[in-house]
Amino acid sequence: MRREADVGGKGIRVPGDKSITHRALMLAALSSGRCCFLGALAAGDTRATAAALRALGVTVGPLAEGRVVRVTGGGLRPFRATDRVLDCRNSGTTARLLLGLLAGHPFEATLTGDRSLRRRPMARITQPLRGMGAEIAAGDGERLPVRIHGGVLTPLVWESPVASAQVKTALFFAALVGGVRVSVTEPYHSRDHAERLLRVLGVRVDSDGAATTVHPVESLPAFDGDIPGDYSSAAYLLAAGVLAERGEVVVEGVGINPTRTGFGRVLERMGARIEVQGRWMSLGEPAATLLARPASLTAVEVHPEEVPGLVDEVPMLACLAARAEGTSVFHGVGELRVKESDRLALVAKNLAALGVDAQAEDDTLWVTGTDRPLSGRVETAGDHRLAMAFAVLAAAPKAAVVLDDVRCVDVSYPGFLGDLARVRAGA
Repeated sequence: MRREADVGGKGIRVPGDKSITHRALMLAALSSGRCCFLGALAAGDTRATAAALRALGVTVGPLAEGRVVRVTGGGLRPFRATDRVLDCRNSGTTARLLLGLLAGHPFEATLTGDRSLRRRPMARITQPLRGMGAEIAAGDGERLPVRIHGGVLTPLVWESPVASAQVKTALFFAALVGGVRVSVTEPYHSRDHAERLLRVLGVRVDSDGAATTVHPVESLPAFDGDIPGDYSSAAYLLAAGVLAERGEVVVEGVGINPTRTGFGRVLERMGARIEVQGRWMSLGEPAATLLARPASLTAVEVHPEEVPGLVDEVPMLACLAARAEGTSVFHGVGELRVKESDRLALVAKNLAALGVDAQAEDDTLWVTGTDRPLSGRVETAGDHRLAMAFAVLAAAPKAAVVLDDVRCVDVSYPGFLGDLARVRAGA
């Protein structure tokens, strides 16, 4: 494995893409041999996936920054029954994708998570899996803990009420372990990491408008590759570069999958620009070096069809809107209410606490920018996305912003505060 040369050699490298790391680990478990990955994210969420796979009998090496992780696949139904409750910790991706894999295994397993994850909705995946033949008993309101007994599955045509890459991927994984065809239609296109990797592995994946169909295979080959840097993690550093008074920020080896880069497109409409240099490909994913410079921002309107491609970056965009001229409106962002926290309500509450006119109602957020120095205290609710977004705002010139908890950034970006300090020092 060798990553293409980056431009300039002076940039920051963000951790590996969280979404791709989850999917690569799980598909490696279904492969027919040993798989090796460089750049896998070594953080709380992905370690939850690795630990769950180990508990089910899959050999997964340790996840460590800068180290190759090795996974030994056991075929399309590699799991062994376990009496252990599978703890997904804070990771909704782990819980939902694992349910898809377990649906085709003929034994009972129980999944749980931390207090935050136990509040998040699971009906969006338990309902279609029941339709395929899995037996599922869930907690109050179809939340964790969830007990699943898998086995023989039937084909599925599913019209998802939400655009969710987690739901779509879980059902595609169920198709693989169940040896059946699954077709998913979404209201808008969500991230396509699973489809790209499945095609690399020789799986037939058909796309017809809003519908995507995965066909069964007899086996998956072992595979190696580089996991690009996480675009969502890079977005915070790029935003810090835009808010700085001088200098530039260079972030190397970042995944630029078009279904993930809505943040950059919105940022350009606000008056900033992210330069893309030195492109390369791995595991079906495009990657590049990204560069951002200070810019004066104007208000923006974000539409519902854009949200699946930037849902994790909405808190950061809202914080940027707080320093833009005019009132920005984010439509169709109700999905933020069922993340690790009610992100929508907390974004508005925290911006208001800093002196910004911000309101959230139903699935819409309004933010009116100001050039006044921002000061106040931010409640993160242990949510890594909120902590990183408001940490960027706190690092902006003349800000006096205090966060109640920054340790939660370790869920997706353990070295974030150090990298943010590097950006601030270089400004």
